[in-house]
Amino acid sequence: MESHKNPWKTLDGKLVYENPWIRVDEYNVIDPSGEKGVYGKVSFKGRAVGILPIDDEMNTWIVGQYRYTLNEYSWEIPMGAVPQTETLEAGAKRELKEETGLDCEHLSFLCKIHTSNSVTDELGMVYIATGLTEGKTNFDSTEDISIRKLPFTEVLEMVLDGRITDSLSVAAILRFARMKGI
Repeated sequence: MESHKNPWKTLDGKLVYENPWIRVDEYNVIDPSGEKGVYGKVSFKGRAVGILPIDDEMNTWIVGQYRYTLNEYSWEIPMGAVPQTETLEAGAKRELKEETGLDCEHLSFLCKIHTSNSVTDELGMVYIATGLTEGKTNFDSTEDISIRKLPFTEVLEMVLDGRITDSLSVAAILRFARMKGI
């Protein structure tokens, strides 16, 4: 892997805002051109995890909810935040169960994604869940979720025609389609 020298110099930094989910820091910097500037960074307290459930007939489950930040409805793969005290795999299984009611026998790594690397250090990890058993959901109090079970090829079409735009979902669905030669 190539290594590159960091062209940025941090002069100082300060906490601007913090809540239970995020932290916003502001830095005085010298940018790559040698000019003084300001850079802001959003850090998430949990790690993002997405789960692509796939059954034996190549169906998958997506969840829909109204996203406050976008002011619009969004269809996505099941996902959530995993605290540092929980493994990514345990968090993936927990989020899958909470949002879809599904338990899985097998969880395998699919991909890693930086969600918006110009302003956040958020890292997303995506897993494929197989050996699925249906059960009851356990939504968080902030979630008003709709669940759809669809053929994977239909969900792929939703990415290709712009009905699914969430970055973890798009990356997971396209990566899995490529793996399967779809």
